[in-house]
Amino acid sequence: MNQSTIKIRVMKADDFDAVVAIDKKILKASRPEYYEVKFEKLFRSRDYLPASLVAETEEGTVAGFVMGEIYMGEYGIFQEEARLDTIGVDPDHQHKGIGGRLINEFMDHMKSVGVQKINTLVDWNDSRLIHFFSANHFMPSKTINLERSL
Repeated sequence: MNQSTIKIRVMKADDFDAVVAIDKKILKASRPEYYEVKFEKLFRSRDYLPASLVAETEEGTVAGFVMGEIYMGEYGIFQEEARLDTIGVDPDHQHKGIGGRLINEFMDHMKSVGVQKINTLVDWNDSRLIHFFSANHFMPSKTINLERSL
């Protein structure tokens, strides 16, 4: 399978099982509850504009996905920033450029609706994911995420 046989399309509600299955293959743990919340927000919330895509093979199999959202802000006022919060490529399809294509399509879609900046969070110790985002033109922001354990 080469990159040209992959089609990027808007995520549909019936992609749920495929997304959960890919996530489970990557993390070695199933998180259907996490995706139930994300899909609920994606397909039923009025406070968020959906911004999620899937990569599909010629056979119609979901090979990867990217999920994000544009928060409409207080009183429905549009924000110029969006968040990319979840990305996954089936391990059987990794290292073929699918993740980069998903990111590029996501960026093009966000730009077309007026978004000027995309934010994402990455674990400081996840060097592979940091490298992936760096290779896709993400860089550290001027904002530092602080936390306090209780």
